Amino acid sequence: MRVAVVGAGGWGEHHARIFARREDTELVAVVGRTAERTRARAERYGSTPYTDLDLMLERERPELITVCLPNEDHFDVTLKLVHTGIPLLVEKPLVFDLGEADTLLDAARGNFFAINFNHRYAEPVQRAKALIDAGELGDLVFATWRFGGEANRGGSPHANLIETQCHGFDMLEHLAGPISAVSAHLTDKTYGAFSTVAIALDFANRAVGTMLGSYDSSYAYPDTHHLEINGTEGRLVIHDTVRSLSFSKPGDPVERRWQSTYFDDESRNFAGTFDRHVDAVLQALRAGAEPPVHARAGRRALQLAHAAIESHATGRRVTA
Repeated sequence: MRVAVVGAGGWGEHHARIFARREDTELVAVVGRTAERTRARAERYGSTPYTDLDLMLERERPELITVCLPNEDHFDVTLKLVHTGIPLLVEKPLVFDLGEADTLLDAARGNFFAINFNHRYAEPVQRAKALIDAGELGDLVFATWRFGGEANRGGSPHANLIETQCHGFDMLEHLAGPISAVSAHLTDKTYGAFSTVAIALDFANRAVGTMLGSYDSSYAYPDTHHLEINGTEGRLVIHDTVRSLSFSKPGDPVERRWQSTYFDDESRNFAGTFDRHVDAVLQALRAGAEPPVHARAGRRALQLAHAAIESHATGRRVTA
């Protein structure tokens, strides 16, 4: 399969790496805005550099395009690519504006349009999902998400909530079911943007939850990511997305724990969650099926973020 990567930034390197090294794909192009950087990326992965998107489309005729652009610059390029009808895999966030999200989804109706919520493909998350689906936790009662690191400053005052905590919204709904309402507290005390957010959640199944997301923290801290779900029959905790999963039963001081083994480097590599997602994307694309994570999930995470923004602005609980 002929694949083009649009974006020559940091995470875009993982896009190029994956498709250049797979035996069933050929990385035919890397498209970037800076000629020197784009050329260096393409040379590293044996591909052809372009700074002209139209020229790349004309010459290379890719069968899949992946998009990894700066977080707040997704809409124009994504809309242009949607109109080509070529299957797309885009990075989160989908966009920052709900109207733009709807425009993209309407234009892409009937097309293959995937978004990279790669946290779903971490080994602890997949094992947690299996435990929940098997009823091992009983009825879910509460869920907690905490995720914080250094600031990625941008033009939006809600960058952390939309571009990073979208993983939290997606993950909590993936594991605990639909969120029905949010009550949010946001602070801009450090550098002017709402860099730390605390949100109370109601789920449709009558469970409750919390989210704490921060750009006033550090990815160097242990347990910078903590995901906990409690049910009537058990509790699970995920540490740092890929590091470990623990599962406990009520009244039992002995916990079950998964962590990667000595030779199992792949499952403790965060970037490897994207490799796993690509496996599923290509399988679905070749089968003529919907993406494993459709871009609609990006729109849903954005909807929840906007509900949190409204809640903070009005001081009210907002239905989501």
